[in-house]
Amino acid sequence: MPSFKIRHITRYRYSSPAVECTNQILLYPLQDASQHLVDHKITITNNPNVEIFTDYFGNKLGMFSIVEPHTELLISSEAEVVTQAIIMPEENRPAKEQWEQLVTVREQFPYVDFMQQEAFESAEDLKLVLNAIFDGSKTPFENAQLFSAYIFENFEYKKGITSVETSINEIWNLKAGVCQDFAHTMLLMLRRAGIPARYVSGYICPKNHEFRGEGATHAWVEAYLPEYGWMGLDPTNNCIASDRHIRLAVGRNFSDCTPVKGTYKGSSHHVLEVLVSINNNEATPVIETTNAPSFTLIADNPSQSINTNSYRFYMEQMQQQ
Repeated sequence: MPSFKIRHITRYRYSSPAVECTNQILLYPLQDASQHLVDHKITITNNPNVEIFTDYFGNKLGMFSIVEPHTELLISSEAEVVTQAIIMPEENRPAKEQWEQLVTVREQFPYVDFMQQEAFESAEDLKLVLNAIFDGSKTPFENAQLFSAYIFENFEYKKGITSVETSINEIWNLKAGVCQDFAHTMLLMLRRAGIPARYVSGYICPKNHEFRGEGATHAWVEAYLPEYGWMGLDPTNNCIASDRHIRLAVGRNFSDCTPVKGTYKGSSHHVLEVLVSINNNEATPVIETTNAPSFTLIADNPSQSINTNSYRFYMEQMQQQ
């Protein structure tokens, strides 16, 4: 049972005092049969009261506000999580029976939420791809693995060419992006094939830097398999999500799982820094210094109103790693 210590720091610095800052945080690791939260501490500038809720998807969600002027917002989450080895599907039932069961299941709550499909201009191109790789004689799990392999082999892992506002159609045409883009593409393929699928945000914990997407928050998907449940697949690394994947939140897409988002009043000039450090006895730790964040963004948009700046947009940029 691997044990991981995770430190996730979000530092937001303003060029002039910000006020009326209201935020939502999804920084609480999920607890279930596959992962156990040993210890967790969240520290926030000015020590505001954090109200805790359970959202529609079962995630633990925090809300807080800072009314008084401040020039820095620091959110520090420190957690220790123990994970369990993943139990693989036995795949005893014929593929035909599994597909027939999915026809019924995907119309039922809560799975119907994870069949929602975005508008997609390249639907004919996607249909050609699915026709080429989908195999109805194989189980849903086997087909999900084929989709993961297709994305891994045909999409380039490249930072900086997409943002949270990049549409799935643009990602499909670019054939490139980061973990969030790979996850959204996988969701598109699974749902078009009739498999309920949900987005997962969290962390990936490599032993010796063998995974893409380490050193920041990570994203992958979970596909619903008949008589098994939710199975995690990571198309960024073309692997099954294992005991080295730690889940923070699940939802229909990225917007349901954003670790930190909110609004404030103040100058549009700001600097965002994000640092994620993960360590255990076997892993080579990420070097943890406040001078070397895993993500930095400097924003300066003088055309923005002082009361309607892009705080939420830039906080979400930390996912683009």
